[in-house]
Amino acid sequence: MSRYLTLCRNCLGVGTRIECAALPLTDGTGVWMLICAAGMSASQPSSIKAQGPFYGACEVEEVIEDIARNLQLMGYETCTDMPIWRLHIQAELRRLSGRAHYGSGHRQGHPEP
Repeated sequence: MSRYLTLCRNCLGVGTRIECAALPLTDGTGVWMLICAAGMSASQPSSIKAQGPFYGACEVEEVIEDIARNLQLMGYETCTDMPIWRLHIQAELRRLSGRAHYGSGHRQGHPEP
C-alpha cells in the first residue's frame, strides 16, 4: 500500500477530496504520523487532521488501508490526479515534529546578556 492516498467524491455536482499521508516525524525517533487534509476539490483544504503516533510504517499503512475501505463505502473513489495539498500536509508535519521535539523536555538555552 502506498503511504499517500487521494480519494475523491462527486455528489450533486460538488467535488470533495481527501488526501492522507503517512510520514515519519523529523525528530529521528522512528515515530510516524497520519496526516489527512479534506475539503472541496480545486480549493484550499477546509480541515487538516493528524492521527498517531504510530511506531512503524507498517502500523500506519494498515490505518490508511482501513480509512480507504471506509471512505470507499461512502462513495469515495481513488484519484489518480496529482496531490494538491501536499504542502499543507508537509506544514502540519513540521508543526508536529517541532511540538514533539520541544514537548520532550528539551529546551534550547538562551545566552545571558
